[in-house]
Amino acid sequence: MSENAFTSPLIGRDEDLARLGEVLERARRGEAGAVLVAGDAGVGKTRLLTEVAGRAADAGMTVLTGHCVDLGDVGLPYLPFTEVLGLLAADERFAPVLAAYPVVDRLLGSGTDAARDEGGRLRLFEGMAGLLAGAADIAPLVLVLEDLHWADQSSRDLLRFLLSRGILQRPAGGAPAHRLTVLASYRADDLHRRHPLRPLLAELVRLPAVERLELRPLADAEVTRLVRALEEHPLPEATVRGIVERAEGNAFYAEELVAATDTAAGGVPSGLADVLLIRFEQLSETAQQVLRTAAVAGRRVEHDLLRDAVGLPEEQLESALREALGRQLLAPGDRDTYAFRHALAREAVYADLLPGERARLHGSFARLLAGRGHRAESAAERAHHYRESHDLPEALQASLEAADHAQRVGAPAEELRHLETALDLWDAVDAAARPAGDGLDRVPLTLRASAAAGHAGQAHRAVSLTRSALAHIGQDADSELAARVRYTLAGNLLDVDSLRAAFAYSSEALALVPAQPPTRTWVWAAATHVLAARQVGENGTALRVAREALEVAGELGVRDAQADLLVSLAILEGGGRRSPEGLERLKAARELARRSGNAPVELRALFNLAVGCFEAGELEACLRWVTEGLDRARRTGLLSSPYPLEMRYLQLLVLYTLGHWDECLRAAAADAAVLPAAGGYASGPALYVSLARGDLSAARRAELLLEGPFDWMGTLVAGIALTEAAVLRGEPEAAVERTLATADALADGSGCRPDVTVRLAALALSAVADAAAESRPSGDGAGRWKDTADELIELAREVAGHGEDGLPQGPEGVAWLARAEAEWTRAVSGPDAAAWEKAVAAFSYGDVYERVRCQVRLVEALSAGERRAEAADLAREARAAAERLGAAPLLERLDALVRSGRLADAPAGGERTSPLTAREQDVLRLLALGRSNRQIGEELFISGKTASVHVSNILAKLGATSRTEAVAIAYREGLVAPEPTASG
Repeated sequence: MSENAFTSPLIGRDEDLARLGEVLERARRGEAGAVLVAGDAGVGKTRLLTEVAGRAADAGMTVLTGHCVDLGDVGLPYLPFTEVLGLLAADERFAPVLAAYPVVDRLLGSGTDAARDEGGRLRLFEGMAGLLAGAADIAPLVLVLEDLHWADQSSRDLLRFLLSRGILQRPAGGAPAHRLTVLASYRADDLHRRHPLRPLLAELVRLPAVERLELRPLADAEVTRLVRALEEHPLPEATVRGIVERAEGNAFYAEELVAATDTAAGGVPSGLADVLLIRFEQLSETAQQVLRTAAVAGRRVEHDLLRDAVGLPEEQLESALREALGRQLLAPGDRDTYAFRHALAREAVYADLLPGERARLHGSFARLLAGRGHRAESAAERAHHYRESHDLPEALQASLEAADHAQRVGAPAEELRHLETALDLWDAVDAAARPAGDGLDRVPLTLRASAAAGHAGQAHRAVSLTRSALAHIGQDADSELAARVRYTLAGNLLDVDSLRAAFAYSSEALALVPAQPPTRTWVWAAATHVLAARQVGENGTALRVAREALEVAGELGVRDAQADLLVSLAILEGGGRRSPEGLERLKAARELARRSGNAPVELRALFNLAVGCFEAGELEACLRWVTEGLDRARRTGLLSSPYPLEMRYLQLLVLYTLGHWDECLRAAAADAAVLPAAGGYASGPALYVSLARGDLSAARRAELLLEGPFDWMGTLVAGIALTEAAVLRGEPEAAVERTLATADALADGSGCRPDVTVRLAALALSAVADAAAESRPSGDGAGRWKDTADELIELAREVAGHGEDGLPQGPEGVAWLARAEAEWTRAVSGPDAAAWEKAVAAFSYGDVYERVRCQVRLVEALSAGERRAEAADLAREARAAAERLGAAPLLERLDALVRSGRLADAPAGGERTSPLTAREQDVLRLLALGRSNRQIGEELFISGKTASVHVSNILAKLGATSRTEAVAIAYREGLVAPEPTASG
């Protein structure tokens, strides 16, 4: 890190320094952490971080600083991390760990071209995480990231990954974590409502190891102290008071006002820009010229680049720089660079440039960068400078190069931004001056941009871009291109669940190109039309077109289209994708797609293979196909595209179904670090786990899935979670309302409701049956609940009867219908053991939690039928399974049944039965190890607040008044075993 460029004392930040000092000390002990430092521009974020970094370096820690820069509406992917890697590469101590993670070389400009390296974006992220962890093992690290409000999306995504996926996590058992602290600053006053950093900050502050530190304006007394410390000569009291008043608690304002007090200009302006320019105007003409030139380069500029741009003899340049450094407008940086001491200083100088002067200087920088060779990593900067210099042809060319570079390094959001910039410039550039080549026309470029949007998880943006492509097709356009745009738009509309519109556009596409003579375009138009027709219930049309198109695709040898059509036919024909014939057809499709090199179609085949196995009740086989699919998506850079997102959901759903709940939560936490905003539903099974464990805050997280444009999967996940939450809260009306609303929202274009309706109806029926059971002692019987129960069971029977695509229900659907029937019987006449025995048997295909839930109902029915011995045996079996899952609400219900039915055996040998739930036992074990609520939450994947509730419950159940007393009672009663000690 460069020598501290600040000469002013740090005043009024003692508490902030102490807090950050504690974070650093914890990191030195192996407790990694991160602090997000927020504050208005000029409040002192950089000053504070510089002080902390200096103290860390003095304490033997290695400080790595990366800066985000403002490049207007374009981004330079991973810029702050590239700077950090440069610092690591310059330190010989870290050479071995850098060599161990060659994937990060691409950010240093020396690695394998990502177009050939199929590691993909996630591998890059994992490599960066491994590199930082390995470096922290060599020396304690402080990673400082400045000005996150200017961070490009790829840098934001990488930061999300690093903070949520592992480098801050404490391993189980209390082993030391990485000796790492991340300190990141951002301007709070720059974060408007739609600023892209806002959602990331909202995610990060919820992580246990991430804190937020907001720098408040200094108090007037502290500003007075600062002013007094800064002045070289005593200032009149009135001047000090005026500076304090105008500074409004902003340390940088105060410093600039003090520095401007020796100017001959009368009075001190109140605006920061005016203050900065007063100080700037105190410089010589040559120094001003150098600063104006530097301001165009950005916050930071290399010495050689500045020298060439300003065009001064070396002696004059050095003199001017020395003057600017002495006035503290510039500060020296690493590797022969200079930086404006504060971004606001650069902005003020830049804003004061004349329009022609600004354009001329941007042009100089663009040409200088181009003269260094068209390096891909400089394309974004060149595009920015060319655009600001109004050299639009060069700006267009550089934007396309920047898009290519972003694509190669796995940054689809930046690729999209550069392509959109190119499209904005397209019409402004004369046709003769535009780049030539395949795909270099407005409509093909717009289609490429829509694909980038899809890869970045921005499905609605993909639709908008494809609509734009459609709008730019003239009446005399090539019919095949017109058809391609329409079937692409249809496919994108399917991704945002706009089914009728998708069907209309796929119909138009098919009508634009004749079936004879056969063409590749007609085949793909037909394949898309098959997808759209099925989604609106036109299965007959879908089958007819699919069979015809498959034959044509075979004649033409279009293997990827053959594969896509085989997938559709596997779903539509015979016993569907879960039948042996359907699965074999899907395997053939997957092989055809693989050989053709069409990764999206291969992913569709793999997804349907996984779903087919799930529907057939073959959960382990499903998991294998999902694993292969996600690995393929990772290697092809398509993890954020639609099918991999659904595979992520399916993977978690299988883990949830098999009862691997902790693994499900860990996988969901890992996924959250890389999922696009539109993929929130993929973590849905983690919400199901949280609710089953009694965490009702998961309902709020589920509600977030319903915000924004309609999303079919988001609506499905939210419907299940919110219905479950209503059941847990004992709110039958809310459960019924949510079930019916969700079933209607998920209905296809023909009004046909999906299979999940059976599950929703069964859940709502359980709440209705609970309410009916409560009313029976008063003589009301089923009472007012009978009509509601009848409506729900009829809905379940109707959906189960027709099934999706007219196929009978698979094992999962059969099981949910059995539970719905049993709940309906319980609602209208009371618990029926035979009905619940059928439900238990039906869920034995592999759904651990639902089988236990049905067993608890069966215990209730057996007890009511005076079959106490059977009930007691089943209760013990169910309790063991519920404890393994940590399903606290279910355990409480079961324990209440055991008590009311007197089903528990006397404890053998005087052994005391624990009054605690399985989750409370886990908390008690960690409590006995001296863990705090926050540490308990980290180890059990629950929030600190939830851990606190469990601790309170433990104290109440054990009759303890403190944590220490609770642990003592637990040892005395044998509820927790003492930790083994090493023998001497």
